[in-house]
Amino acid sequence: MVGYNEFLRRGFFAALFICVLVVGAGAQSGSAIAENFKTPLVVEKTDGTLDAFQVELALTNVQRSQGLMHRKKLAPGDGMLFIFPDSNRRSFWMRNTIISLDIIFIAADGHIVNIVAEAEPLTDTPRPSTGPAKAVLEIVGGRAAELGITPGDIVRHALLGNMKPIK
Repeated sequence: MVGYNEFLRRGFFAALFICVLVVGAGAQSGSAIAENFKTPLVVEKTDGTLDAFQVELALTNVQRSQGLMHRKKLAPGDGMLFIFPDSNRRSFWMRNTIISLDIIFIAADGHIVNIVAEAEPLTDTPRPSTGPAKAVLEIVGGRAAELGITPGDIVRHALLGNMKPIK
């Protein structure tokens, strides 16, 4: 079994590798990342407990517009992290998204701004952030409530620049 610090180290290098792929090939097609390539993400709750996920990344406009559309399933420990070039109010819809998702809006410092729980699939209803968001995490619908993830908790990922080793 891999220790937590080794898990974080591997995740950092995996995220760095993805950045190289996106920069090298993203300008041409925007879809350089394989669908199932995942990097580690941790949600640190206000009580100090941690929930770990393996997430695919959506870094380019093409990847962000595709998101999790047409997926028939998503494992409870999986998700997709959308990272934007700036912090702004965001709005997501569920067009062509078959499964219910929790949409977690994340501020530039990693704090959760708000959560849209169990967004209804196959709709164009806007699901907005309540404040500026630099990133968005999508996980299986209902999973945030199940784990007790709430606004104010911190999402940590190498590409958010706030991943830290746990002692």
